[in-house]
Amino acid sequence: MAPSTRPIPQFFAEPPQEPLPYGRWGEALGKHFVEAAEALEDFDQLGELGEPLWFPERTLGRRTYVPATVTTDRGFELFGFVSYARTNEGADATDFLATVDCTEETIASNPDWSLDLSDAEIGHWRGHDGRRGQLTLVWGVAHVAGGDIATAELGPTVTDQCAVIDDRFTLASLDDYTGDYVEVRLWDKKGRELAAESLYEE
Repeated sequence: MAPSTRPIPQFFAEPPQEPLPYGRWGEALGKHFVEAAEALEDFDQLGELGEPLWFPERTLGRRTYVPATVTTDRGFELFGFVSYARTNEGADATDFLATVDCTEETIASNPDWSLDLSDAEIGHWRGHDGRRGQLTLVWGVAHVAGGDIATAELGPTVTDQCAVIDDRFTLASLDDYTGDYVEVRLWDKKGRELAAESLYEE
């Protein structure tokens, strides 16, 4: 096989291994999410928080990322993730970290959206000649019926994919690398494209 003309990381995160958080585990993760939200400078102006909407987890090395969104009664949306480490499979989760941000751009005010996406930078990657890109976590809700698989594409390269669970998915991809930016696509079980959206569309 010939050398790759695009030597970039693909499928570097493990596929989801666990069900969406619920019960005591969901409450534990929610506590960390709320604590991070309370550290936002304008938290008191955001309104009362609703219940977290959790997304499929993704693991890189020994660290697992569980994204979430939370809407407020004043029309804001908090988005971010809770991450944790495990020393080995089956061990208790430790070293919890949470990152949360806020937006006024929600599906309620943009009913034409087919994909409601959120993203967060989780690291950097250096390629040839010192070129740098961002390792980015992308999670979203499909607002078109029939979605089975979501993919992340960087230019002509598919960098990740995730099964759609309850209309939700999480992707991990290199982004902002040599002029290419992540685009998310939604596919049905027959491989037909249902929706596409760039993280950078106005």
